[in-house]
Amino acid sequence: MAVTGGVSRLGLAALRRLPESSRPLVRPGSVPAGIVHLGLGAFHRAHQAVYTEVALARAGGDWGIVGVAPRSTDTVHKLAEQDCLFSVTAMSGEGNRTRVVGSLAGVRHAASDPAAIVALLADPEIRVVTLTVTEKAYQLDPATGRLRPDEAVAADLTTDRPPVTVPGLLVRGLLARAAADAGPLALVSCDNLPSNGRRLHGLVTQSLEYADGRLPAGAAQWVVDNVSFPGTMVDRIVPASTERTLADAERALGFRDLAAVAAEPYLQWVIEDVFPAGRPAWERAGAVLTDDAGPWESLKLRALNGVHSATAYLGALAGRETIAEALEIPHLRSTLRRLIAEDVAASFTPPEGVSVVDYGEEVLERFANPVLRHRTIQIAMDGTQKLPQRVLHTIADLRAGGARPRWAALVVAAWMRFVQGRADDGTPLPLDDPLAERIRAALAEGKASPVGVVDALFGLTEVFPAELAADDEVRELVVEWLTALDRHGVEKTLAGAA
Repeated sequence: MAVTGGVSRLGLAALRRLPESSRPLVRPGSVPAGIVHLGLGAFHRAHQAVYTEVALARAGGDWGIVGVAPRSTDTVHKLAEQDCLFSVTAMSGEGNRTRVVGSLAGVRHAASDPAAIVALLADPEIRVVTLTVTEKAYQLDPATGRLRPDEAVAADLTTDRPPVTVPGLLVRGLLARAAADAGPLALVSCDNLPSNGRRLHGLVTQSLEYADGRLPAGAAQWVVDNVSFPGTMVDRIVPASTERTLADAERALGFRDLAAVAAEPYLQWVIEDVFPAGRPAWERAGAVLTDDAGPWESLKLRALNGVHSATAYLGALAGRETIAEALEIPHLRSTLRRLIAEDVAASFTPPEGVSVVDYGEEVLERFANPVLRHRTIQIAMDGTQKLPQRVLHTIADLRAGGARPRWAALVVAAWMRFVQGRADDGTPLPLDDPLAERIRAALAEGKASPVGVVDALFGLTEVFPAELAADDEVRELVVEWLTALDRHGVEKTLAGAA
């Protein structure tokens, strides 16, 4: 048993000494692998891995997960040293509950041995591949959803070099599976993308088209005949792990867990039930199986993720470190309620029997959980990848119906103020975004006036569709809000709008 700082590390040897309530439902190594998961981050470990373990405990099956980290080795090494065990602490004001999860059957690092990952994807025992790789990894144009390959993706699809990107790994794995006729497969996106199943389908189809001249005869048709792309909606707030996360886990377990994650108690998973080679009994773990995840996706992306982004930008500008602290800004809750009721709820048809306003109220209560300490800066990163599906689709749908997206325009203005790099008190704010250089160049052209900034940033065609950028009413609203934020800051702007 490994020892870290005088405390024994979590691992198989520790299981009998764990508190009974914290022991895994499934012992690692006892369940053969049937799932490969790309993206070994905290969200997967606190969400799909938890659902799968509960399903295995209640219904059985050979559905252990092989977790694959595309780039970073850190989590792979930590989990390997802990026999693929890790803990999840559900945190609330009423207290914490920590449990070790045992659904991982193995861990791999794609960049170290991409050929092994390709072989794994072609293994007939693997019948489901899930992904949480974030929006950036899909290499899709946010405005059109079309493949926009960078040099690395292009090389993966047109040369024989070992694949280093997610599209490259998927295509090489599918081609190897087709060559071996290794049986049908479900590719399941669990990322926060609108129509994520269709987008993943489009990514694979377009990648195959891009590599067309190098494809074996019949390979593309094999994919059409044998691979499904179920859409999903995933939901659980999972902050980045900190030393406090590790300390909380150690207190609960009596062992040091360097792969510990923390999350809110709430979790939800909606899955389109299209699995040609079977799946775990996720419904036994509380997942919702459906024919169409679309309404659930829209609900979550617009009424949760969009509101999360709004809280993050306004909170960061006002100097609040966490989402819960941001909600204490005077008039912010009432502003968010109006965003939900007047803009989000009017922009789409929710799942049958679901009230968007009631859902939004539950979201605000979840955001107020003081022990999560979800940082505003973390939520605010990668805005160009998040704004389209979280906010701009709401604006587009409202405009299509002739409505004025007053509150959604505030979120866009808050993002534009945020990327200028200064909080209301002058504190520097980081710009962590794939289009950071494009944003800086646009801001330089905008000459720092609200009108100039809006016109310049609306010129980011990868983010803002031409129709939206040319909409004078939307532009007027965003300029109005940005002017107020520039002149008065967040708190006075919200007070003035109350």
